[in-house]
Amino acid sequence: MTDPAGGVESPPCDGVRVCIHAGPPIYALSRYGSAQHQGTVIFGDIDIVPAHLPAAWELRGTDINLVITIEEELLRRVVQGFHADPRHLEIRSRFQVRDARIEHIGWALKAEMESGYPSGALYVDSLAEGLAACLVHNHSSLAREPTRERSAMGARRLRDATSFIEANLSRQLSLAEIARVAGLSVSQFTVQFRRSIGVSAYQYVIRRRVERAAALLRSGRLSINQVAVEVGFCHQSHLAVHMRRILGVAPREIRNRAS
Repeated sequence: MTDPAGGVESPPCDGVRVCIHAGPPIYALSRYGSAQHQGTVIFGDIDIVPAHLPAAWELRGTDINLVITIEEELLRRVVQGFHADPRHLEIRSRFQVRDARIEHIGWALKAEMESGYPSGALYVDSLAEGLAACLVHNHSSLAREPTRERSAMGARRLRDATSFIEANLSRQLSLAEIARVAGLSVSQFTVQFRRSIGVSAYQYVIRRRVERAAALLRSGRLSINQVAVEVGFCHQSHLAVHMRRILGVAPREIRNRAS
């Protein structure tokens, strides 16, 4: 979903909404029921809106989100599978959290959707079950006591690093300069970034370049080679290799679907 700057309101929904920020950083004020939060949202930040709550946002820029709605019945089935009472389940509101498992499942669902669901219902059902389990385990009244993984990066440093990456995707980046922005040595940054995001800094940058390239291809304003250079690849063959690996489609397929 893409929302322009300004006020956005959403009525209560029967399911739990998982919103993964998929665009450039923006400043936003978010309200879910009586809970609210404000701050700069960056790529990969996750908001969770419990069922039956109205939601509203004040956006200081164009907001791009991958929005996944999880039916309450699926959550109840997952809880029963853990031999717990679903009547005690309450999903918590979340603002700008990082959860590598939810993020990976979200991008996998997005890639499957954009490819026309070639893997079939079983694959999507499996991802949905995994996403529901993550919500129950980590973001509900039945969640285990949260533990911070040793040597994970602090929230501010992670935000500084990912915001810098986002703003500089079009040029060549080095570990040293990203680590410097985060205030860490290269060795510290390498370990802590992977533990916080779930992938290496290199993999994260490549994925972001591919995602941005896909958005530019859908807009149809630039040639494939221009898109490749715009997002930091040397030429379109490099873009094609990584896009097939990450999204399962070639750049020309994305361009043709958008035309």
